[in-house]
Amino acid sequence: MLAAVAMFSFMDTTMKVLSSHYPATQVTAMRALSSLPLLCCYMLYRGAFRGIFRVRWGMHIFRSLLGIAMLTSFAYGLKALSLAEAYSIFFIAPSLITSLSVFILKEKVGTGQWVAIVVGLLGVLVVLRPEGTGFLTLGGLALLGSAACYAMAAITSRVLARTDSNESMMFWYLLLMAAGGLAMSASHWVPVRAEDGWVLLALALSGFLGQLAITRAFSSGKASVVAPFEYSALAWGVAIDWLLWHTLPDGYTLLGAGIIIASGIYLVRRESVHAESEHP
Repeated sequence: MLAAVAMFSFMDTTMKVLSSHYPATQVTAMRALSSLPLLCCYMLYRGAFRGIFRVRWGMHIFRSLLGIAMLTSFAYGLKALSLAEAYSIFFIAPSLITSLSVFILKEKVGTGQWVAIVVGLLGVLVVLRPEGTGFLTLGGLALLGSAACYAMAAITSRVLARTDSNESMMFWYLLLMAAGGLAMSASHWVPVRAEDGWVLLALALSGFLGQLAITRAFSSGKASVVAPFEYSALAWGVAIDWLLWHTLPDGYTLLGAGIIIASGIYLVRRESVHAESEHP
């Protein structure tokens, strides 16, 4: 999950760059189309195309629709907000995943995990400022919707992993998302500029590696344990904002980040102690 967050932070950087020149739906289509050839090569190498059509179609289509809504709304939000601000709002997703994992996946979540996630969310509110103005902008609302779609997609991935392979999940996710993104952006497609070739290459590599890592994370680990590692994205967002756009977080952002990181460390330590007690 840590590797996935790092890759997706680089991917989000390329999406923020592209969103200033292309519509949000086109950015979604380019994200899926750019990574699809790499995924096909990976699947050919692993011989993973066998049985690719024997999948749960309804779940795959639903997950891809969630992916389209998630990426499109996220790309829209990135037009107005910095990466650190966007990630701060998006951090609502882990708490949504944890709640959904209890009711849908029937996972057991301990009191310590609930406390750690609630404390982390309080840190997110500090980053957003006490008056919560970040929620009242169109970009902020778009990112809230993106977080909700992400949470549902993560739970859907967990359910699909019971019957379908990781490779088929990634393949149909990208293919259906590319088809949907193309259909939505066809009427207002903007010709791709030659100077954006390197940006699209970075988008392809980071998107492919991130998707590979996050699919593995949610298919092999409890959603309520894996999801809080999303908090590491804040460090990436702050660093990238400073390096590329020369912006630094203020005191509220640093305070909120400290609360979020502290809650994450507590959560990891608690889970580690619990695992050792079960397997001495």
